[in-house]
Amino acid sequence: MSAEVRREQDLIGWLDVPADAYYGVHTVRASLNFPISGVSIGLYTHFVVALAAVKEAAAITNHELGLLDGPRSRAIVAACREIRAGGLHEHFIVDVVQGGAGTSTNMNANEVIANRALELMGAERGQYSVLHPLDHVNLGQSTNDVYPTALRVGLHHAAEDLLTAMAGLRRSFAAKAEEFEDHLKMGRTQLQDAVPMTLGQEFRTFAVMMAEDEQRLREAMDLTREVNLGGTAIGTGLNSHIDYSRLACRRLAEISGVRVVPAGDLIEATQDVGGLVQLHSVLKRIAVKLSKVANDLRLLSSGPRAGLGEIQLPAVQAGSSIMPGKVNPVIPEVVNQVAYSVVGNDVTITMAAESGQLQLNAFEPIMARALFSSLGELRSACTVLGERCVDGITADPVALLATVERSIGLVTALVPYLGYKTSTEVAQQAMATGASVVDVVRESGLMSDTELADVFGSPHLLTAPGIRLAVL
Repeated sequence: MSAEVRREQDLIGWLDVPADAYYGVHTVRASLNFPISGVSIGLYTHFVVALAAVKEAAAITNHELGLLDGPRSRAIVAACREIRAGGLHEHFIVDVVQGGAGTSTNMNANEVIANRALELMGAERGQYSVLHPLDHVNLGQSTNDVYPTALRVGLHHAAEDLLTAMAGLRRSFAAKAEEFEDHLKMGRTQLQDAVPMTLGQEFRTFAVMMAEDEQRLREAMDLTREVNLGGTAIGTGLNSHIDYSRLACRRLAEISGVRVVPAGDLIEATQDVGGLVQLHSVLKRIAVKLSKVANDLRLLSSGPRAGLGEIQLPAVQAGSSIMPGKVNPVIPEVVNQVAYSVVGNDVTITMAAESGQLQLNAFEPIMARALFSSLGELRSACTVLGERCVDGITADPVALLATVERSIGLVTALVPYLGYKTSTEVAQQAMATGASVVDVVRESGLMSDTELADVFGSPHLLTAPGIRLAVL
């Protein structure tokens, strides 16, 4: 053995492990077997921290149950706390996409924790006779309860980050709603003029949409708090203490800050991924709504002179290498693309959930990648949309009012006074002559200036429910 490597043995045989690595032979083997996505689990910070939290909870519980001695327990706990503080993540090198239902991820965690614990005990890395990755770090556990539990805890924290970003975007929309409260404009249905509204109402809708989805996400997060820790291989709890599940979940809740509870039926929980399907379905819902908002912002800002041009997005970069002065809605565009990515991830989640067989779903690794990817991209999209776009949006109330005054849709407000048939005739005459609805009504003698002022005198009269006195 050279100074640069140490030799370790697994079921398959002997392999060289870098001497300075905290991971071991199982991790090296997995890195050779799964050069798939090029993304290691170490880049999923929430997941790695959650894995360390599960192992810490297990070590404390096993010591309390008299199954793990004090020196080993303390060393494992200390190593886990270093990882939870951000250390050693670069040694979690296995690809996030892997066969084996996450076994390679669990092995990677066991080895990193064991070798750091060995150092803390004054031993050398790889000296597993002192403290073993499987006999001690993995005591009373299986990949099949550790991986799903850590995944759910990590997803819970990633979802909290998304909630923070969504709340920030909601506040940005709400601030614009207040700023634009009296900016009268035309609402549209099917891209055609409909009835007047205020730009503030339009932006308040976006804020309400965010608030609704924040609540839906919180509801879905509750489903991730039920875990199968203690179920070991298939949920029967083989090789774990009868009190382990209850105590380990209690410890994990204290350590992670996520109020995890043991599933009512650990066998069911080991094979069922319905909570992950539900969580991602909410992420798809968020993505679809964000994309709709991004579409609206692009339409409303189109032009600036040959389109709607009702709002102006902040210019954040040059828009063309050939057309001088052109500025594109690049922030809404990237939000659209995030939405497409999330919808694609939802198909992955659906297929992976459906493909589980018998007592275990082997495809949680691809679900993990899809979920963490969607959560991270949506979080970034919300932050960028709020800070780089919405906060800087401006509008011209005079120009907006002019579109209302020349719109045929204004005639809808006259239906309670003139009736549908007469109002239709007014609309047709306005279209034919190019005159405004108000001018047609005035010139036809259908209503006096005073009566017209009662209808069109203020934005509130046109944009809120009110009593209409029929004079038919």
